[in-house]
Amino acid sequence: MSAKDIINDLKKGKIAPVYILHGEEPFYIDQVSDWIEDHLLDEGSRAFNQIVLYGKEADARLVIDEARQYPMMSQRRLIIIKEAADMKTINDLTDYIKKPVPHSTVVLCHKYKKIDKRTSFGKAADGAGIVVLESKKMYDNQLPNWVMERSRELNLQVDDKIANLLAEYLGNDLNKIDNELSKIKLNVGENKKVTVEEVQELVGMSKEYNVFELQSALAQKDIYKSWMMANYFAENPKAIPIQMAVSSLYGYFLKVLIAVQSKGGSDMEMQKALGLSSPFFVKEYRMAAGNFSEDHVRAILIKLKEIDLKSKGVMNRHSEDGPLYKDLVRFVLKK
Repeated sequence: MSAKDIINDLKKGKIAPVYILHGEEPFYIDQVSDWIEDHLLDEGSRAFNQIVLYGKEADARLVIDEARQYPMMSQRRLIIIKEAADMKTINDLTDYIKKPVPHSTVVLCHKYKKIDKRTSFGKAADGAGIVVLESKKMYDNQLPNWVMERSRELNLQVDDKIANLLAEYLGNDLNKIDNELSKIKLNVGENKKVTVEEVQELVGMSKEYNVFELQSALAQKDIYKSWMMANYFAENPKAIPIQMAVSSLYGYFLKVLIAVQSKGGSDMEMQKALGLSSPFFVKEYRMAAGNFSEDHVRAILIKLKEIDLKSKGVMNRHSEDGPLYKDLVRFVLKK
């Protein structure tokens, strides 16, 4: 089940005795567990019937004892185990989740790691009456669509450019993106069109000197602008750490490579090959594909890996970002 399906069922009063929320992406686990913690019991019942435990300190025997107690002045008890991946005795819950008591709800928040389905507990987790959410890490090419969808849920009007901008700048940390969207909503308001300038200001991006402008300058082979930005980053190393720039540029030039290989096709075919949520950026990638040969793009990707290693101290004579930025720009712009 998805997080949205689980919450919709909860709102309808369809409450399961056991929820197992696991996986590498914490956003949806937090979304479901927070809803349950805030809404399953009314405020008057929580003091006596809502128990929050943490994996390192929680013992299976304690969880079972809490679950088997009868609720006081309520129809249900709620036991939430946070950081359940740290629970050493989690397999000892196997017999309980096979036959849970109906008057309690046990929620296991097993973040950043999947339940091992080869264990006795993992096998029992597929049993009847147990609601399981596997929260998978989102791929980079899925992020712009997610930003658009989440923005709609928050009543924010963002376009494709902003969705891609946020996805590229913030990476695939959904909680971080959600926090920034909430900040934008707080400042801009609901149902108002958000501008790129507002995003840059509120998220803390430089309007002129950011990785996207560097990316665009390199893709266009704009020598003046590329060197201007390289010099700026060399003199202002805290503006964009080289590791962050390399990570973003590596993802960008991977797509440029795909664009080079797909440039004989239609815009729709290129959009599909690149995994873009809309045709908005196809023109930019097609332009970049015309400026670079396939061999050069492959060489750039190798160079980016080399610079990433050097930025981490591997075979590097320089301890600062500046020389690495200049080396990168020199290599990308070479004929």
